[in-house]
Formats: sequence, structure tokens, C-alpha cells
Amino acid sequence: MTLLDISHSEEIYSVSRLNREVRFILEGSFPLLWVEGEISNFAAPHSGHWYFSLKESTAQVRCAMFKLNNRKLDSLPKDGMHVLIKARVSLYEGRGEFQLLVEHLEEAGEGKLRQEFEALKKRLFEAGLFSESHKKTLPAFPKTIGVITSATGAAIRDILSVLARRFSYAAIIIYPTLVQGELAASQIVKAIQTANQRNECDALILARGGGSLEDLWPFNEEMVAKAIYQSELPIVSGVGHEIDFTIADFVADLRAPTPSSAAELLTPDQTEILATLLQKKMILNRLINQKLDVVRQQIVWMKKNLDQQHPKRRLLEKTQALDLFEAAFIRLQFKFFTAQKSTLQTLQAKLFGLTPEHKIHTLQHRVNHLTKILQNSMMQQLQRHQQSLGTLSAKLDALSPLSTLQRGFAIATRGADLHILKTAREVKPGDKINVRLQDGLLACLVEEVHR
Repeated sequence: MTLLDISHSEEIYSVSRLNREVRFILEGSFPLLWVEGEISNFAAPHSGHWYFSLKESTAQVRCAMFKLNNRKLDSLPKDGMHVLIKARVSLYEGRGEFQLLVEHLEEAGEGKLRQEFEALKKRLFEAGLFSESHKKTLPAFPKTIGVITSATGAAIRDILSVLARRFSYAAIIIYPTLVQGELAASQIVKAIQTANQRNECDALILARGGGSLEDLWPFNEEMVAKAIYQSELPIVSGVGHEIDFTIADFVADLRAPTPSSAAELLTPDQTEILATLLQKKMILNRLINQKLDVVRQQIVWMKKNLDQQHPKRRLLEKTQALDLFEAAFIRLQFKFFTAQKSTLQTLQAKLFGLTPEHKIHTLQHRVNHLTKILQNSMMQQLQRHQQSLGTLSAKLDALSPLSTLQRGFAIATRGADLHILKTAREVKPGDKINVRLQDGLLACLVEEVHR
């Protein structure tokens, strides 16, 4: 093996350093780009990353699509699928292999539309159609709203439902048009122009439901973009679903993610408006009442000041003083008469106490008092005797034979003397006896005696 003489000025690279610097050069030299080709050798290991080759008839390149990017796709790609990818040029340092790091993947048919979309988007952006300075301000409270969409689609139903709920005061004018197919773009342009010519709306909603890029393509046509740009009426676009973007969205004065959202963004919530108006009304009423209170207080003060300076007030003061003197005179007069009357009553009482009539009246009062005491004592004695009689009567009644009869017993007697029979030995068969019950007397004949 022959050793070469290497100059000290020549630098020696390691393999890893060489691969790393080549990767930096590749990644720094190529922008994010679109590449079209056919998938082969597709692999999806447990890590979640995808690895495949993108080939054509005379060449191929290795590709890697990491999990963070491929999870956005609905299905796995397959070998033989013709695709369009957006990728960055790189180098896998471990094996020194040139590769593409894929950020987006789609089938080639839609990919051509995507390329057209990006090209038109760039051209219109450079032409200033997306400029924020050109976008018009939406009315805060639109009186009439125009809707450009299909008259039979789900989008119009959603929009009308939202408008009825949020701002039912606004009138709605529908400009029906196709929203899909070759004729849709020209009809959309005509509807925008018609709405501007008639000038009967405060704002327009341009809408349709979701769909593929091809379904939404009429809203990516340049003629539609220019019609939106030239519209004197502000336009809110609500095309497709939240993830869908069209050229119309970028040109419109406001982009909404869905048709329903377009209706919401264009209109205020009437419930909130009514609540705000009610609050403002309450504040206004309070301020008016406060102002009225201040004015009333000023009027009262001015009237009071005027009354104090008016000549009539001095006359009223003199009149009031005269009334006070009159009242004082009346009180003194009443006090004098009261004192004289009291003295007269005292003398009359003393004189009455010395007369025979008074003594007789006193003795009569004492007799009446003693009479009442005697009557009360007699009533108490009578009540005590009545209570004692009642007690003895109750005891006698308890011992009475009649009481026994009332409890269901009977008394048997014999002979004219009504001798009470106490044992069965006192009678024999053939004797006549009487049996007394509670309510009568039974005459009985003894047939048998059982002892």
C-alpha cells in the first residue's frame, strides 16, 4: 500500500463531519418544494414514521414522512400511488443517503389543482388583491343581508337559522347560484355584480358547504376573486369547513370557517343587544333622576331664599308672634280658672263632709258592704252542703239494689212479704217466686231445683 504525502494545509474530514456539512448545504440550498412521483417500497414501522421511495421511469429518491406530519392524512399511501409531495431536501447522516423530508402528501390529481391554487394565490397576492388596506369594514347592525349560495343546499338553511336566532331584525335577500361545476364561477361573479348594481344590501355572505378541492374550485377562480375585490359591498366568505381555504377567503373582507360562522360574524347577538340597551336605559334613567333631584333641590333652595327675603314673611313673623302671645294669654287664663275651680271643689268637699247627709251616706255604704259579705258567706255554706249531699247521694246510689239491676243482675223474692231468696234451698219445685229485673217483675214457677 503506497502512502501519499498529504500537505499540512489540507484538512482531513471524518465521515460524520462530511455527511453533516453536506446535509447543511442541501437543506440551506433548496427551499420547501413540490415533487411528483410514484410511491414504492412503502414502510410504516411501529414508530409511526413512514418511509418510501418516490420514483419515475428513470430515477428515484428516498423519502421520510414523520409521525407529526403523516397523522394529518386519513389513510395510508400504497405502492404504485401517484402522489404530489411538499418536502425539504436533506441527507440522512447515518448512511450518507440523500432523502426528502415530506411535510405534505396528496394524490397527484388533486396535487395539480393545488399547484394551480398556490400559483394563483401568489400572483393575486403580488397584485394586491389580498391587501388589508383594501378590505371594507363590516356594518355593526346590517339592515339587509344578501346571501350568495345555492338555494337548495345545506349552507342556506344553516345561514338562515343562525340569522333568525341572532339578528331576526335584518331582512334577507338570497342571490341563488351554482356553487360547483364549470358554470358556477361565472354565476357567482354575476350574483356579486347584481347585488352591487341593485345596492339593496348592507353586506354579502358568499357561502357553500364543505367538499374536496375540486368541489370548491369555483371559489378559486380568478374571475371570482376579482369580482369580490371590485365589490363595493363588504363580503364575508364562508366556504367549506374550517380546514378549507379558497382564494375567495383571502380576497373577501372577512373569512369565516363555515357558512354558519359567516352569519354569526356578520351579525350581532340580538339577546346581547337587548341586554345592553336595557342596561343603558337603566343608566340613563338613573342619570335623569339624579339630574332632576339636583334641579328640584336647587328650586327648593331658591324658593326658600326668596321666601325669606319677601316682605310677606315679616308680616307672617309678626302674625306668628301675636299668635304666640294669644296662646300664652289663653294658657294663663285657663290656669287661673283651673286653680279657682280646684279651690272651690276643695271647700265644697270639706263642707259636704260636715253634713248629716254625708254621714248617712257613709253608714249606708258600710251596710251595703256587710250585706255583701253575709250573702257571700251564705252562698259558700249552701255550696258546701250541696256538695256533701251530692257525695252521699252517689254513695247511696252505688249501694242501691236498683243500681245492681241496671248492671244486668236480678232479685228473686217469695211470698207476699217479698222475702229475698239467697240460696236454692229456700225453694222447692212447685213454689211461686217473683224475679225483679231493671224494667219490671217476672212471676215464675219453680219446676226443678239444682243444688
